[in-house]
Parts: sequence; structure tokens; C-alpha cells
Amino acid sequence: MLLPGEFRPKTGSMESWNAAYVRVEDYLRAHRIHNRLHQSRLIQDILERAAVRHAAQPTLDPTTLAAEETEAWMDSWFGKVLVKNSAPHERIAIEGRVALLLSDGSQKWPYAFLDEQNIPAEFAAALRASSIQAGPDMVVSSMVPRPIDLGPITEAAGETLERFEKWPILRTLLLWLVFVAILSGLFYATR
Repeated sequence: MLLPGEFRPKTGSMESWNAAYVRVEDYLRAHRIHNRLHQSRLIQDILERAAVRHAAQPTLDPTTLAAEETEAWMDSWFGKVLVKNSAPHERIAIEGRVALLLSDGSQKWPYAFLDEQNIPAEFAAALRASSIQAGPDMVVSSMVPRPIDLGPITEAAGETLERFEKWPILRTLLLWLVFVAILSGLFYATR
């Protein structure tokens, strides 16, 4: 295997390109691309694509360009592998990333991710099998309201509260008993 060559952009500062490198590296790592050699090759390819765009538009940030190139390349690659070229951009992005995580493709086939020529048939099949499928169509249904049965405890509590409402003296006496019980509990607890 050949290691990537040198990357020397014609525009932009080295600090901005280093920031772009770190951002793309973190993004690939978030997709579980942990193979350092493959990761380095992908990062260099992405940065070279971003450098071409940056040479044409030097006012743009290299990190932004690198992120856009990463997204575009991944969406294009997922579209080819999942055979979803006519699907909307957001759909391809979501389906591809979910399929990659569900198939554990970055661990089982570490050099296959974003490879244009050598996609193992098992990897492509695993991605397609893990792809999101739409569920059943929506069906209109109706729900009839029915009375809520809260059980015997709520009935007993309701009856007790109704009695207290009828007899205000009993209610006041109960409140004083609760107050005295709390005070005596505090008194004995602090001794």
C-alpha cells in the first residue's frame, strides 16, 4: 500500500488547514473510521478537494470547505452503494450513516469506506440490508372515549374529602392533630 503524498495548498494559512484536518479527522472518527492509514488517505483526499475549491474562492474558510467536501463525498458514495441516486440529499445522508453503523462496516471492512473502486460485495450487501425501510402506510382510526376507572382507593379518598367538606369542625380538628403530631415528632427527634 502506498502512503499518501504531500499536501501543500496554494492558498490559506497552515493553521486554517490544520484546523480543517482536525475537523475532518474528528468527523471520520465519529463515523468509527479508526484505521489510521485509511483515515489519513481519506483526509488528504478531502483536503485536496477542498484546496481546489479554496484556490477558486480564497475568501471561504478551509474548514467549511473540507466539511462540505466530506459531506458531498459521503453522500455520493452512500448513494452509489445503496443505489439511491434519486433520493433526496438528506435521505441518503441519514440512510447511509445508519446503515454504516448498523452493519458495523467500518470495523469489519476498515478500508472499504469511501473507496470508489474496491467495495467488497459483502460490505455493500450489509449496507443495503441495514438500510432504513419505510413502515406501513398511515391508517385513520377512531378512538371512542370511555370513563376512567380510578379504583377503590380514589373512591375512598374522594368520600373522605367530601365528609371533611360537610363537617368543618372535623376538618379543623384533623388539621390540628396533624400539626401536633409533626411538632411532637420534631421534639422527640431532636432530643
